[in-house]
Amino acid sequence: MTNRIVPTAFLVVYALLLALGLGLGSTYWVLKGEPPLGSLRIGPWKAWPDLGSADADPYMRAILAQRGEVPLATGEGLGFTAVTDSEGRPLDSTCTYRIGSVIPTARLWTLTVYDQNGGLVRSELGRASFTSAEILRDAQDQFTIALSRSLQDGNWLQLPVSGKISIMLRLYDTPGAAGTGLDESVFPTIQRGECGA
Repeated sequence: MTNRIVPTAFLVVYALLLALGLGLGSTYWVLKGEPPLGSLRIGPWKAWPDLGSADADPYMRAILAQRGEVPLATGEGLGFTAVTDSEGRPLDSTCTYRIGSVIPTARLWTLTVYDQNGGLVRSELGRASFTSAEILRDAQDQFTIALSRSLQDGNWLQLPVSGKISIMLRLYDTPGAAGTGLDESVFPTIQRGECGA
């Protein structure tokens, strides 16, 4: 009889440890990535319209709490992230990029470049972003922002020497804050140019 008790106890402990490991492992995996539900993709840009609303699912809330981020509320605006160019290739700081030339209707917008660790890009100019108030535009009210490691004319953001990058486009006080009425025709493209070593 004792021979049966020991294997049963062992199996119970093994099952509990396995369940604990799988539960903690899957939680860690979910918290380190993007929210798995409720995304909106427009070209290379991706957003989660419910992120700052009362309708945010438990995964979104847990990810925000773990990161310590405060998202834009639904009435405030919407944030879009790009980790690829318009052709789906990962953004790399060894390449040059041109972003433009249109933007969805918004009272104010910002475009910010982040390094592979999610921090602001450090550059010689001390600039990692542009706002709609300071961007240079042409006669048709369109713009182009250049991203590269070397100096470019016009609107230019310097990229780090190496590593992956991401771009965040935040639209403040926009009619599309709920994620409706937005399509690729009003979003800036991300065109890759030459790539170095």
